[in-house]
Amino acid sequence: MNLRAPVVAAVMAIALLVPAGAHAHPLGNFSINHLTYVQISNDGIALRYILDQAEIPTFQERGEPRATVLAHKRDEVLRNLAVTVDGRRAPVRALPGASISFPPGQGGLRLTRVELPLAASAHDPRTVQVHDGTFEGRIGWKAVVPRPGARTAVKTGTERGDPTNGLRTYPRAALSSPKDERVASFSVRPGAGTLTAPHGLGAGAADTTTNRSGDGFASVFQDAVSGKTVLVFLLLAAFGWGALHALSPGHGKAMVAAYLVGTRGTARHAAALGAIVTITHTAGVFALGLVTLLLSQFLVPDQLYPWLTLVSGLMVVVVGGGVVRSRIRARRHEHHHQHHDEVTTRGLLAMGASAGLIPCPSALVVLLGAISQHQVALGMVLILAFSLGLATAMTAIGVVVVFAGRLTARIDFRGRTATALPVLSGLVIVGAGLLLSAKAVPQLL
Repeated sequence: MNLRAPVVAAVMAIALLVPAGAHAHPLGNFSINHLTYVQISNDGIALRYILDQAEIPTFQERGEPRATVLAHKRDEVLRNLAVTVDGRRAPVRALPGASISFPPGQGGLRLTRVELPLAASAHDPRTVQVHDGTFEGRIGWKAVVPRPGARTAVKTGTERGDPTNGLRTYPRAALSSPKDERVASFSVRPGAGTLTAPHGLGAGAADTTTNRSGDGFASVFQDAVSGKTVLVFLLLAAFGWGALHALSPGHGKAMVAAYLVGTRGTARHAAALGAIVTITHTAGVFALGLVTLLLSQFLVPDQLYPWLTLVSGLMVVVVGGGVVRSRIRARRHEHHHQHHDEVTTRGLLAMGASAGLIPCPSALVVLLGAISQHQVALGMVLILAFSLGLATAMTAIGVVVVFAGRLTARIDFRGRTATALPVLSGLVIVGAGLLLSAKAVPQLL
């Protein structure tokens, strides 16, 4: 591993804290995005199918020749892209001109882009339906886009515009909830090549090929492989990105804080939570990496995330319920002394595991990139540093909560106020767990 020291190491270390152009996919490292342009003429239907596949599904096809990958994609589309003309299935056939390319992605991995010209037979059609059943169950942008055809007047409720420019850019407003349109119906009459359809989303897109990494962690690995700076600064950068990742929305900060309040935890308990988060997150990344490498034919890695989210949410509900129960029990027995012993090993393990159970996709990309570039040791060290940063931030939040609790303890709360806060904290934990579980359920149905 050739790691050259830069002229000014400190400047390079600061530069690492700014996300580099890592070519991340805006819709996530697991996404498989596809759209079909449909052009209906009086003598046939022309289709153009475009596939934009992110890093992790591309990695799973590593080692296969380019022509083989293209043939597999074409077969998938021909099997599952259905065109119905006047109530009858019209076979879809491939035309010459198919292309495949592998643009650079995060962590030294590649993306996959496929374009397939297709056609279906039709003579003076009156009704046409297109159903895209390709890559069922995979997350990503899916759309059917109508275009004017020759000597027809087409009417449809499907949006006519393509804000993605052929899956090259994606509307920023839609990144959190990408379009999922698989079926489009068209009413066709003889005409002069007109199309009546609603307009879709406009400008404001995130470029697929130049969008920056969501947390910059993968760019740190790329800098390490290329030898841009010394390892110690790269480890600090990975640690910093882990801390920033913990401070982004989610990641159980409110749950950890509420748990420490509800159980009257100490700084030692906050540190223990951080250690458990580190171990769980690191193990989760490695486990998901093994699934991606060894079991991808049987399990789709991105489909494990809803299950992990559900398990994490249910664990939080159980922990929160335990906090509420213990506080109510203590109130009934009128315990007026400090309840530091209410923090149980089981509760700490469950809360820490729930906070670190869901691996960061960017960390998984780093692991897979390390494997593909034969830099496994480097990838593992950076992932550990990232997880330590994540845990340190969580620990710091916990310590702040603990010391804030000590300050408020000096205020003479009496009666119900003194006992209501821990119970309320337990209810907050239960509510957070229920919200987390509810988020996972629709993805599992």
